[in-house]
Amino acid sequence: MITIKISNLGGFTNGIKEIWFCTGSQDLYGDECLAKVAQHSKQIVDKLNKSGMLPYEVVWKPTLITNELIRKTFNEANADENCAGVITWMHTFSPAKSWILGLQEYRKPLMHLHTQFNEELPYDSIDMDFMNENQSAHGDREYGHIVSRMRIERKVVVGHWSDPVVVGKIASWMRTAVGIMESSHIRVMRVADNMRNVAVTEGDKVEAQIKFGWEVDAYPVNEIAESVAAVSQSDTNALVDEYYDKYDILLEGRDPEEFKKHVAVQAQIELGFERFLKEKNYQAIVTHFGDLGALKQLPGLAIQRLMEKGYGFGAEGDWKVAAMVRLMKVMTAGMKDAKGTSMLEDYTYNLVKGKEGILEAHMLEICPSIADGPISIKCQPLSMGDREDPARLVFTSKEGHGIATSLIDLGNRFRLIINDVECKKTEKPMPKLPTATNFWTPEPDIYTGAEAWILAGGAHHTAFTYDLTAEQMGDWAAAMGIEAVYIDKDTKIRDFKRDLMLGEVFYR
Repeated sequence: MITIKISNLGGFTNGIKEIWFCTGSQDLYGDECLAKVAQHSKQIVDKLNKSGMLPYEVVWKPTLITNELIRKTFNEANADENCAGVITWMHTFSPAKSWILGLQEYRKPLMHLHTQFNEELPYDSIDMDFMNENQSAHGDREYGHIVSRMRIERKVVVGHWSDPVVVGKIASWMRTAVGIMESSHIRVMRVADNMRNVAVTEGDKVEAQIKFGWEVDAYPVNEIAESVAAVSQSDTNALVDEYYDKYDILLEGRDPEEFKKHVAVQAQIELGFERFLKEKNYQAIVTHFGDLGALKQLPGLAIQRLMEKGYGFGAEGDWKVAAMVRLMKVMTAGMKDAKGTSMLEDYTYNLVKGKEGILEAHMLEICPSIADGPISIKCQPLSMGDREDPARLVFTSKEGHGIATSLIDLGNRFRLIINDVECKKTEKPMPKLPTATNFWTPEPDIYTGAEAWILAGGAHHTAFTYDLTAEQMGDWAAAMGIEAVYIDKDTKIRDFKRDLMLGEVFYR
């Protein structure tokens, strides 16, 4: 087990996260039975923590048998800033009315682990004492009924607690739970405004704060430009040296000193932006090429580096994508062998039969966490922005499975679109393209996937990750009380249209 301090990720300090383990029972069968219940629960917690599969620690709590203790424990969970959620399990039968007040007052993510201590029936020794003590099969049903009746969102995981599949599901939910809790700590800085006349990057920022807890604030571009201008030459030079040590330099015929000056502009922007974000306590940022004020270049390399440090980003004022990228960075923090998370944009297609895919890129700002192989610095003209040629990191992305998400504002509500995609290498190199790229084929195929995406109202900007699943993001959406639609290997347009219509009824 690895405990992850969220403060290690660019932005804010919010302690080490843990998940509480709360076992339900009753006093009908005496103290000896309750002692076994506590012993078994402690053993489960210990084994879970030693599994090496969990991103956060599981903390055992005393057995819950009364209304008063349940209520007290849940409110303690509410008040503990390190507690990211609670796992509940009914070892014996636990009369569910005892849970009502505690559940009413509980405000954090909830998992119902439907398991039992023993994996196999003890055929030779089983008696009624054993039956009374090991009643999860109907105790969890009693508890599940009251949670359903109270319309409380929760994650249900079924299976033996020692099964690696079950432990994996618990681990997966833990990251969702942290995402649910940390969503309310996401603050997005808007530098200038949205790209003019663009619809999909707009949205109701008040409703976003009500639903997700996000604070979205605008700053004049020259206020952050002043922070950039205040960066010392020595600090800038030191960061440029770091760039030159870390990345390949692709001069492509440009004068080396002139090239370095362009790179230095991005170093100064990175330092100025990061200091400003930390000073104002923001964890995500948006820019717009049409509103650069006193900035000498469109932030490219600088933004790419900030994303790699854990900050969210959205281009052309797309604050929803910026917040979602930040959310995904938090949810994947400390993940072993993580492959990366970034903002991406659907740019252009390859429609050759059998080789179909979408080339994902942007003008500059793709996070190098998704890179595969060498990362280089290029300095190329940019037709938009009317500024100096900006320096940027260029690379190709990793192969493998990922998810692309689009959070859209439908006017009266939000919808999260989640598309499973398969990332691959392009058939040929693209030496004249001065930007980082990803190339993927959406599930179930490019034609169905693109049609479904358009029918659902998906944006051209996406928050993409290799490291989370559609289920995890769907669970986050459910906890936020918004619609999630899935585009995957099972998608059929007729069924998808029906699901969208049902969503219009249910979520209005």
